[in-house]
Amino acid sequence: MCPHCRAFITTSDKVCPYCDTPVGPRAVELRGAGNLIGGLIPTSQFGTVIILTMCVAMYLVTMLASMKIGEVNALIRYGAALPEGVFHGQWWRLITAGFLHGNLMHIGFNMWALMDVGRHAEEIYGEKRMAVIYVFSTIGGFLLSMLRGTQLTVGASAGLFGLIGAMIALGVRHKWSAEASAIKAFYLRWAIYGLLWGLLPFFRVDNAAHIGGLMTGFAVAYFAGTPREFDVARERVWSILAAATIALTGYSFLRLVLWLTAA
Repeated sequence: MCPHCRAFITTSDKVCPYCDTPVGPRAVELRGAGNLIGGLIPTSQFGTVIILTMCVAMYLVTMLASMKIGEVNALIRYGAALPEGVFHGQWWRLITAGFLHGNLMHIGFNMWALMDVGRHAEEIYGEKRMAVIYVFSTIGGFLLSMLRGTQLTVGASAGLFGLIGAMIALGVRHKWSAEASAIKAFYLRWAIYGLLWGLLPFFRVDNAAHIGGLMTGFAVAYFAGTPREFDVARERVWSILAAATIALTGYSFLRLVLWLTAA
């Protein structure tokens, strides 16, 4: 993607054919992604790293707490989504639950996927849109899960499926672009494989949250579009939306702390 006009170009283009702007190496190439165990560990951008750090921090908190009060109680204590909480004033659990994980395999798989799709989504949509897509997909995913009647659910996968939905939306919006269509096809396979994985009986997977996140991410990204350098007013709106989303996330964790101190 051209950093100037945001048109889709090939990786071999040295000058954008649409705006004649010289194109340098991609950020992912400058970071040397291929050096990390042959590319098996994806690289991340700033927004993705922040989300990953929050998830790891909350996992360590719940892991320590679970040694005293058990895994389920620790997850509930630190913000898991459950109907009796969400539908009785603790709406903030729809956000905090997205930063909790049940075990090492759960967080390990989700963080690996986050570094992959998160980096790609952030590269295409930018930090502001990526933050809005991720948080609202988390809310949409867990809300659908609660409406379905799931008794307790946690994990970053609702937000991850939202980012997958955003990448699918990219191909739908830019269907004339061969690169965008290829991205859509690739992430459509990701979505199908992920949902099929959730049908396996020996995994406790919340497919309702996945579907809710996927639909929300697609809708938000389709509406958002990709950044436009010359549309200053539009980008200012997304700066405000991103700031509001970050503030909402922070407020949700503040409500969690207040609830913990009052308990």
